[in-house]
Amino acid sequence: MNRRDILRRTAAAGLLATPAAALLTGCATGGGDDKGDAGTHKGTKSEQNPLGVKEDAPLEVVIFNGGFGEEYAKAHEAMYTEKYPKAKINHSATQEISKTLQPRFVDGTPPDVVNNSGAGQIDFNGLVSQNAIADLGELLAAPSLDIPGKTVKDTLLPGAVEVGSYDGKFLVMNYTYTVYGIWHSTKLFTERKWEYAKTWDEHIALCKQIKAAGIAPWTYAGAHPRYMSWPLISTAIKFGGPTVATAIDNLEPNAWKSDGMKAAADAWHQIVKDKYILEGSPGLDHKQSQTAWCQGKAAFISCGSWLESEQKDVTPAGFNMTVQPTPSLGSGDKLPFEAVRGTAGEPFMIPAKAKNLAGGLEFFRVMLSKKGAQDFTRKVSSLTVVAGASEGVELPYGLNTVVKALDASGANGFNWVYNNYYRKLERNLVDAACGEFFSGRIGPAEFLDQCQKGADSIAQDSSIKKYKRAV
Repeated sequence: MNRRDILRRTAAAGLLATPAAALLTGCATGGGDDKGDAGTHKGTKSEQNPLGVKEDAPLEVVIFNGGFGEEYAKAHEAMYTEKYPKAKINHSATQEISKTLQPRFVDGTPPDVVNNSGAGQIDFNGLVSQNAIADLGELLAAPSLDIPGKTVKDTLLPGAVEVGSYDGKFLVMNYTYTVYGIWHSTKLFTERKWEYAKTWDEHIALCKQIKAAGIAPWTYAGAHPRYMSWPLISTAIKFGGPTVATAIDNLEPNAWKSDGMKAAADAWHQIVKDKYILEGSPGLDHKQSQTAWCQGKAAFISCGSWLESEQKDVTPAGFNMTVQPTPSLGSGDKLPFEAVRGTAGEPFMIPAKAKNLAGGLEFFRVMLSKKGAQDFTRKVSSLTVVAGASEGVELPYGLNTVVKALDASGANGFNWVYNNYYRKLERNLVDAACGEFFSGRIGPAEFLDQCQKGADSIAQDSSIKKYKRAV
């Protein structure tokens, strides 16, 4: 959401990634051993205070002021203060995390909690390789704040820990749980007597019908064309199985040219060839394309489940946006139609040199409490990684469809993490290839070739730390 990338915002994203690592080189290490010794504020551990928070230690929290805003964080801070009334919290919010915080990482004075999100986030590969992030393992082992008999880890949805782990260490707490899929207006489809297609052939037939009605079947964020890589890769994984994603994540040779990726690229090229994309989409940013969709100029859009919250100010009454899985290519798909991509997003971290490391861990424990998670969902209409926390919360129409999609997907859900491991690969290289492909300037073979060349360039760059995802 991203996000939750929430929100993965500007073309400058790639320009910030490499400098982030460069600025940190030689500066992020040397302070803190990831176990809390970097923190100068330490309290006494007890049953009521399992993380050893110093009750009067100040806590500095920096939030990415994107699609979720900052009010949810202020509510979590109030919950923290309720438990530790002597602790003064210094809260700030920015859309430029990297520009704001890189100098503080370099001089060894980072905040205690950082919501490292948005297009201007600091590259995680650089942070991890320089040991600049604290290990959050102690948080996982701590008891839940308000779910009796469970540790924090016990309360999390599947995959929440995996997405934030590097070389077996849990370093990044991704707070939201995002479902990615294809969105449409239930109102529009009901009025037109259209039904969402479960197979690709049926989808193309529906696109033809939609176009004949004077509506563009598709639009997308031309300024961030990687949004269209999400349904394409999802199609490939459903066709070829989860190993398609693992190969891409592990930078395996020709991973982008697997049978699954070839079949998916061929299929998605059809919406380009048959001109099923709203004219002018390559020139739109995410808000413009989503607004055009809300205005009924296009029937489908690819996005994560932050969409409803992000568009609430311009969504017509009764629009009733609904998320659906990508259509199946055919009966030979290894995953069923209902399988959706679900992943933890909206990353939070504690710098290794944070003064109040224990306080940062406790702040995360507040966020991951049932009360904290429910408050977040009420405020921003997005799910968290806390399992079952949305129960009892009145959800908006779109988010209800997200919960239903997750339930239907069940154990067939899937995800990939190459975008977490290698930000430049998705934000620059795959993004550029998608821009060429969905604007019609190149075909499927050239598209996959460009993606593979991008992956190979990352694999061959010795300055970039590599990670291995288990099958």
